Amino acid sequence: MASPFNTIEEAIQEIKKGRFVILVDDEDRENEGDLVMAAEKVTPTAINFMARHARGLICLALTPERVEELQLPPQAPVNTATFGTAFTVSIDARHNVTTGISAADRATTIHTAVDPKCKPADLARPGHIFPLKAQKGGVLKRAGQTEGSVDLAKLAGLAPAGVICEIMNEDGTMARVPELAEFAKAHKLVMVSIKALIEHRMRRETFVKRVAEAKLPTTFGEFESIVFENEVDGGTHVALAKGLIDAATPMLVRVHSGCLTADVFGSLRCDCREQLHRALEMIQKEGRGVLLYLNQEGRGIGLINKLRAYKL
Repeated sequence: MASPFNTIEEAIQEIKKGRFVILVDDEDRENEGDLVMAAEKVTPTAINFMARHARGLICLALTPERVEELQLPPQAPVNTATFGTAFTVSIDARHNVTTGISAADRATTIHTAVDPKCKPADLARPGHIFPLKAQKGGVLKRAGQTEGSVDLAKLAGLAPAGVICEIMNEDGTMARVPELAEFAKAHKLVMVSIKALIEHRMRRETFVKRVAEAKLPTTFGEFESIVFENEVDGGTHVALAKGLIDAATPMLVRVHSGCLTADVFGSLRCDCREQLHRALEMIQKEGRGVLLYLNQEGRGIGLINKLRAYKL
């Protein structure tokens, strides 16, 4: 049986053209599908389609930076929503609208909010558009349609903002994948999953950046210490480098999994400290090489579980 899902590449092209995409989350989450469109491409016709055919709440997904620029406070001081959906106060455009509820008015409000020239004073509060604050890092931090719509807009080369609306069945129940597939077929829409979007980003993007460096004198010699940060989980890792580092010439490389108990306290339960020191000695003697120190205690199990394992 053919999969009802399209590729992320197809979805990006649809978003770029100003068309709708159905974005589906996981079965163990909301298990829902949203109509998604790039905010800068929205039209009154698109708003009317959402209201008439999708029937859910029409929301505007924005980056944390944009929410701050527009001075949009949270809808509730303490967020107790099941999936942490970050609603801000609702908004209307102050100009070129009537009551704010018509399809044309809501499209105007969305265009106003995503216009780089828009100031907080250009928006009335409350209103008929419901902004959502996406998490920094997108679907890699939170696997929701809020983040997914912003990610798709970014990948399409458009302003990082999306308009989303849950798809409901005619009887008022939430549409699941079988119904969503029928909806997509009836309206000739592309349908993709957040899981596929996560995989797409993980394959194609770089999330580790160089954030700090300094000369580090050690008992083994002087090394260049370089700190890298993982933008997804905030983890930091260190490289100790010596000599000319280039990809063309073979060199000594040691990838060392951080081990607090041995590296710092000299635990005799493993030989991690011995391996670390030996690697630094060899690189110093060679005059060229890199030691990559990964901050993953116990090769990822963490210090607590590592110490518990010592009791076994």
